[in-house]
Amino acid sequence: MTEGNFVDYVKIYVSSGKGGKGSTHLHREKFIEKGGPDGGDGGRGGHVYLVGNKGLWTLFHLKFAKHVKAGHGGDGGSARSTGADGEDKYIEVPLGTVVRDKETNEILFEITEEGEKRIVAKGGKGGLGNWHFRSSTNQTPRYSQPGMPANEIDVILELKVLADVGLVGFPNAGKSTLLSVLTSAKPKIADYPFTTLKPNLGIVAYRDFQSFVMADIPGIIEGAAEGKGLGHYFLRHIERNSVLLFLIPADADDIKKEYEILLDELRRYNPEILDKERFIVISKSDMLDEELQKEMKAQLDSEFKGMKYHFISSIANQGLVELKDKLWEMLNSEENQI
Repeated sequence: MTEGNFVDYVKIYVSSGKGGKGSTHLHREKFIEKGGPDGGDGGRGGHVYLVGNKGLWTLFHLKFAKHVKAGHGGDGGSARSTGADGEDKYIEVPLGTVVRDKETNEILFEITEEGEKRIVAKGGKGGLGNWHFRSSTNQTPRYSQPGMPANEIDVILELKVLADVGLVGFPNAGKSTLLSVLTSAKPKIADYPFTTLKPNLGIVAYRDFQSFVMADIPGIIEGAAEGKGLGHYFLRHIERNSVLLFLIPADADDIKKEYEILLDELRRYNPEILDKERFIVISKSDMLDEELQKEMKAQLDSEFKGMKYHFISSIANQGLVELKDKLWEMLNSEENQI
């Protein structure tokens, strides 16, 4: 799913280089009538690597790179000269990139650290030259090994956004507005559903020059885990968030019911997501007077029974400082430091 320059899913054909063949050369030199075998080994084929780059936030640079091929190894030469190794290819990807085998859908590995380098296609080994096959009974072997063939694979690169806090909610819950107020991100904001067509990331500035990353995930609707709406494209991004912030507007018909629908969609997509720390935030609370907010708090206390919740208004700038304090406390709890 893409919008603009954001790409979080690409398919690429990857091919390593084939190994060079060994040489069958026999040494010939003036005054040395029978120099014997001196064929060198073939060089190895080039590898294809994936390398983590924290400066990248999207797979857009790979959108049109349908084929990536490494160089072939050089053939062995005389005087036991080894052929040159094939040129390696390096594919830089953002942190949080998962690599799948397209044919089997098996996860091969994932890149999560800056500078992490993993081989996605290993180059073919170079063949041995005839020098290796000499013996007392076979002093002039006229054969050598061919190089090993290249390794080819179709892979799927899937980006899972690495963020500390993920915003979860229905369309028009106010996620983009909250992100725009807390960070310098400029997400698209309008009064119609599915304004957000891609995850938006922003850095929340905190006290003493500290910060954390917040991600606005496109709105989830009931049935998203089965592919309805747009949210199902981006549920995978929620898997990497340390804290899930459930944003529910104060004018919702039933706050607890909306929360349970969102929770159920996450559970059906991946039950392990429910192990993450959760925080409920009631947005648009500037519409509530003091008495109505007091009544709503009493109702939420009885319905959520100890679950953390907080009232905010992004437009009126209410409760945002306290929200950052609570999120910072959750992100630095022992549970999230493990």
